[in-house]
Amino acid sequence: MNETLKRAISGAVYIVLLIFSISYSTESYFLLFGVFLLIAVYEFCELVHINKIIPLTVAFLLYGSVTYLESQKVHLSKNFDYTLLGATLLISFRCMYFLFDNKQFKIETISKYLYLLGYIILPFIIITKIPFGLKGYNPKIIIGIFILIWTNDTFAYIVGKSIGKHKLYEKISPKKTIEGFLGGIVFAMIASHFIATYYIEGKEIAQFIWLGFALIVGIFGTIGDLIESKFKRVANVKDSGAIMPGHGGVLDRLDSVIFVAPFIFLFYQLLPFIKF
Repeated sequence: MNETLKRAISGAVYIVLLIFSISYSTESYFLLFGVFLLIAVYEFCELVHINKIIPLTVAFLLYGSVTYLESQKVHLSKNFDYTLLGATLLISFRCMYFLFDNKQFKIETISKYLYLLGYIILPFIIITKIPFGLKGYNPKIIIGIFILIWTNDTFAYIVGKSIGKHKLYEKISPKKTIEGFLGGIVFAMIASHFIATYYIEGKEIAQFIWLGFALIVGIFGTIGDLIESKFKRVANVKDSGAIMPGHGGVLDRLDSVIFVAPFIFLFYQLLPFIKF
């Protein structure tokens, strides 16, 4: 089969499965991302060369416990959310240090498990919390965030390919350019207006919230993509896996969203203190 056609079919199946599962019910949403989590854990263990049994067990138990309680409408305390968020952000910043440390191309064993926890497992748990607001589960929120990520990625590529001249971080991702990075953010901001106005159908405050989401996606989504690229560079592999023909692994598809998730969730926590 032609590689372009294979990539197009694989991508279409992924998008349809994603949107259907998110839209259908809370349970189908939790189930899909639970499957994604286990595959991502497996792929990450392969990348950093650690045993898979314990990580997969821990991921299953943590994710399964939280989503079971959420599906039963048992609300966990704010302290749990703050602890979850704080731990994830700490390891996210450690990941950023790892990314920009040009001398670090070897990962210590303890760091491998820290990254597994805070870069993979905890962000997936945070993702399950993002679509829940005052009125319960709202699939439009997480679908809207995916639209922003896809818009940012698509136009970063198009703008970078068209007018990109200055490399963003050539040592890790030779094809990414500063022009593409900025172009992706601009088009994500434009998309945020249409999402807030016509999809979410929110009031004026929704415009500012989704503009904030677009900026977070543009900045931290790109960083997340670069971090995964560095893990792959350290492992000397092109893709994290081969489950999606033409696209690589689950981590290759979700590297942006899992890194963006804690910063979106942090923005949620700060909204009551922001005057619009």
